[in-house]
Amino acid sequence: MATSTLEASRSTPRAAPPKRPRGSGAVGRFVERNGAYLFLFPAIVYLAIFTVFPLIRGLLLSFTATKLVNPAGGRGVGVENYEYLLSSDKFWTSVVTTLLYTLFTVVFSVGIGTAGALLLNTAFKGRGIIRAIATIPWAVPTVAAALIFVWIYNNEQGILNRTTSALGMGQHGWLVDPQYGLFAVTLATVWKLTPLVMLVMLSALQSVPQELREATWVDGATRFQSFLAVTLPHLMPTLRVITLLMTIWSIRRFEIIFLITGGGPLDVTNTLVVNVYRTAFQDQNLGRAAAIGALGLVLSLLVTVVYFIVEQIQERQESQR
Repeated sequence: MATSTLEASRSTPRAAPPKRPRGSGAVGRFVERNGAYLFLFPAIVYLAIFTVFPLIRGLLLSFTATKLVNPAGGRGVGVENYEYLLSSDKFWTSVVTTLLYTLFTVVFSVGIGTAGALLLNTAFKGRGIIRAIATIPWAVPTVAAALIFVWIYNNEQGILNRTTSALGMGQHGWLVDPQYGLFAVTLATVWKLTPLVMLVMLSALQSVPQELREATWVDGATRFQSFLAVTLPHLMPTLRVITLLMTIWSIRRFEIIFLITGGGPLDVTNTLVVNVYRTAFQDQNLGRAAAIGALGLVLSLLVTVVYFIVEQIQERQESQR
C-alpha cells in the first residue's frame, strides 16, 4: 500500500514554480520602493512650476525697481520698496481695509452658513429643493455675481434703492458714497461664499451621533443645551478649518471687489490685492507691487500660524479632560 502510494506521488507531476512577474528586476524593485514618490511626482512638478517658481520670482522682483514698460530692466534697490510701503499711509490703509473686509466676510459667511446648515439639517417638507436653491450663489460665476450686485446697487434703477425708497429710507449711492463702499463688497462676498460654508457644515452635521443627542434629551436637556454639549464639539474641527480657509480666501480676494467698486470710492475698498493691481498696472511699478504681494503673503502666514496655535491649545485642553 505504501509502495503504491509512493509510486503514485512520483508519477504525479509537480506544480511549476510561480513565474516572476514582469518588471520584478531592478526596475520593479525601484517602483515598489518608491511608488508613492512616483505618484506624487506630477503634483510636485506642477506646484514647483506654477507656485514655487512664481513665488520666488515675485520675491526677487520685490527687491528691484522694475517698471511695467521695461520688465526686464529693473535695477536692484534692496529693501527700498519695503521701506517705502511701511512708511506709506496708503499701504497701511489698505491693510486696515483688508482686515475689516476679511473680518466682516468671515463672521457673516461662517455664521449665516452654519445657521443655514443647522436649519437644513432638520427634516421638513421640500428640504431637498431648498438645499438645491441655497447652493445657487456658489454656482454662479464670480463675474456674473459682481454684475448682479452692480445692478442691485444702481443709483436709479437698482432694486435696493427702490426698496429703501418704498420703505421711506430714501436712496443711497451704494457704489459712489465712501460710507457704503465696504458694505457693498462685503454683502456681495457673503452672498457668494455662504453656500459653501453651509454645505461643508451640513456634511459635518451628518457625522454627529444621533444617539448622543437623544440621550441628552432623555436627561432633560433642551435642544440648545444638547447643541452646546454634543453638536458643537463635533462641529468645532470643521468650523476651525472652514474659518481658516475663508480668512485666507478673503485676504486674497480680488475679482468681486475690483468688478464692483474697482477699489473705490476714495480707496475705501482698496484691499491689499487690489492695491497690488493698481500699483502694477496703473502706477506701472512692478517691484513695489511685488513687495505688497509679499507683505500680503506674510499676513496670510500669520493667520495660519495663529490657527495652528489655537488648534494645539484646543487639542491640549481636550486631552486633559
